Amino acid sequence: MHYDIFTAYIYFCSGSSSGHSLKEAGIFWSLMMIVSFLLQAADTVLKEVIFLDAEKRLKGGSVDLFVVNSYGSAFQALFICLLLPFLSKLWGIPFSQLPNYLKDGAACFLNMGGTLSRGCDGAPLLPLLFIIVNMGFNIALLHLLKISSAVVSSLASTFSVPISVYIFTLPLPYLGVVSSLPAGFVAGAIILVMGLLIYAWSPSDSSSAIPSPSS
Repeated sequence: MHYDIFTAYIYFCSGSSSGHSLKEAGIFWSLMMIVSFLLQAADTVLKEVIFLDAEKRLKGGSVDLFVVNSYGSAFQALFICLLLPFLSKLWGIPFSQLPNYLKDGAACFLNMGGTLSRGCDGAPLLPLLFIIVNMGFNIALLHLLKISSAVVSSLASTFSVPISVYIFTLPLPYLGVVSSLPAGFVAGAIILVMGLLIYAWSPSDSSSAIPSPSS
């Protein structure tokens, strides 16, 4: 996690325009981002505990990845519904008008009528493609967590962030004008990747503690 903080520091302190990012965001939202990362880390550790406990209770068996992912998605949807009054106020949407926004969002998702065509290009193919890719990514991270550890899974998830941002700078369909990466982000991403490579290439002491088959 210290690599993430260091790369964020590099981003905020480099460049004339990117240097004001922290001031524009405010301390509250910066702390909110840190808390969200802590909750994500706790979620990863809890899933690792579930896999280890299931292996003991099932005597070598394992919990199905789709079951774990489905439970996680169900509770995520539940808490989003419970937090809708707070989120609607945060978004500046009166809670009484929230059903209209949801109805317009469903019409945009299904690309119905053509009255909401602006901003709904590619629907419903692109939203469905996002859902499929998101599910595949989550299941892949769960499989990595199952066969390794929470640290390795978190590092893999962290490594995917600069790759995803770089892909969105390419001239892809429906993205409009291609954005350029600021120098601070490039410097932070390089430091982040170097830290991940150093961690991955560091020799582990666990292999020396494993007895040989002949003993």
